[in-house]
Amino acid sequence: MDNGAVKQKNKRLLLMLSGLVVGMFAFGFALVPLYELICQVTGVQSIAQRQVIGDQPAEISVVGNSQRTLKVKLDTSIHPSLPWRFDLQQPAVMEVKVGEVYEVVFKANNRSNDPVTAQAIPSVAPWQANAYFNKLECFCFNRQTLAGGEQTEMPLRFVVSPKLPEGINSITLSYNIMKLEDNTLAQLAR
Repeated sequence: MDNGAVKQKNKRLLLMLSGLVVGMFAFGFALVPLYELICQVTGVQSIAQRQVIGDQPAEISVVGNSQRTLKVKLDTSIHPSLPWRFDLQQPAVMEVKVGEVYEVVFKANNRSNDPVTAQAIPSVAPWQANAYFNKLECFCFNRQTLAGGEQTEMPLRFVVSPKLPEGINSITLSYNIMKLEDNTLAQLAR
């Protein structure tokens, strides 16, 4: 191969790699609007939307005479590594009035012979209702440790703010309950 052909190949390779760098740079700028678009289409709460909600928290107010009602659905899922049974003691779908305080009780049972620590991670759907669904007391605020074979009741007290937007007629509160391993506990203690 002569020197001119090698220079021509190197020049072409340099142009292709430069184009790749420029393309990657442009794609990096396009990620933010693409992320926002995907969140908007799928209904997932984006970081920008969380910040707006965080800046304007809904007030917790208890109004006893509100006529507006909506459905609150309660859902739980337990990680397969957690040897607990977790049941709701009331119906999973409730008809609630905004502004009134409600209490539901979950029953947890450690089916193993060893103590197990777990944490419940709540999520509210639709995300727009998150700022208006106020948990006054919740087992999800702290880690829960149950001795082997222990059974306990875990209450949830909540109120839905009367300022909930009119288009929201149903709220789903889901709990993902996960086992905390010893190394996870050590990391959380730091």
